[in-house]
Amino acid sequence: MTEAVASAPLRDFSGLLVLVGAGKMGGALLEGWLRLGLDPKKIAVLEPQPAPEISALVQRGLKLNPEQKTLAGATAVVIALKPQVAAEAVPALAPLIAPSTVVISIMAGRTLQFLAGALNRPCALIRAMPNTPAAIGRGITVAVSRDADATQRPLADRLLSATGAVEWIDDETLMDAVTAVSGSGPAYVFLLAEALAEAGAAAGLPAALAAKLARETVAGSGELLHRSPLAATILRENVTSPGGTTAAALTVLMGKDGLAALMRRAVAAATARSRELAE
Repeated sequence: MTEAVASAPLRDFSGLLVLVGAGKMGGALLEGWLRLGLDPKKIAVLEPQPAPEISALVQRGLKLNPEQKTLAGATAVVIALKPQVAAEAVPALAPLIAPSTVVISIMAGRTLQFLAGALNRPCALIRAMPNTPAAIGRGITVAVSRDADATQRPLADRLLSATGAVEWIDDETLMDAVTAVSGSGPAYVFLLAEALAEAGAAAGLPAALAAKLARETVAGSGELLHRSPLAATILRENVTSPGGTTAAALTVLMGKDGLAALMRRAVAAATARSRELAE
């Protein structure tokens, strides 16, 4: 497993943290919080179909699906639900909220305005978009808030950084593009590995070898990009000898209808869909 981005310990967290939805992303956040020393006794999870490892945490004091009245006035509430169920599920969380509560939503497309209307409670609202490398502590999250104060924003930053890097923006309208680039981006990388493996097999390699070569090449290149101070453009140029095999391939990939054009269309489509989810 790749080493996670350094994060502030959570051993000194006081109060109650409620996680609403413990699927892949919610579960990754929970794992990150525990790894940083957060006491399970300070966590409540609302999840109708909890994974066995989450159910096992009950023995360590985690509260699993308790009566919501026992969670009133939570210090922080992290909403990790699918955006399609938000209109029905989020208003039901209102009894948990106090004016001092920090509410963090990682639901794609659901705006701060939506959260304010659905909860109808005065509180600090934060909208965030993580991505799936959070599962290994190598994700990146972008967050935005209009009303979190000097205490609440650092708390949200600590909770979100449990799964990787965190960037803050001031303009919420950028979140749709963030979703399209980093939120959906891992799928594009995985597709690259798939396509490279298929191309290798088409060129005559055994399918298993082509798949391994593609997988390790994409993973290794990503790690090199992560560790190197050089820009992606420079790293690409360093691999490309004039008139060589890489240059021949890049002539195709960088052509008029090549990878750059396809990626612009893909990101535009994902951005548009994110905006549709907010409607």
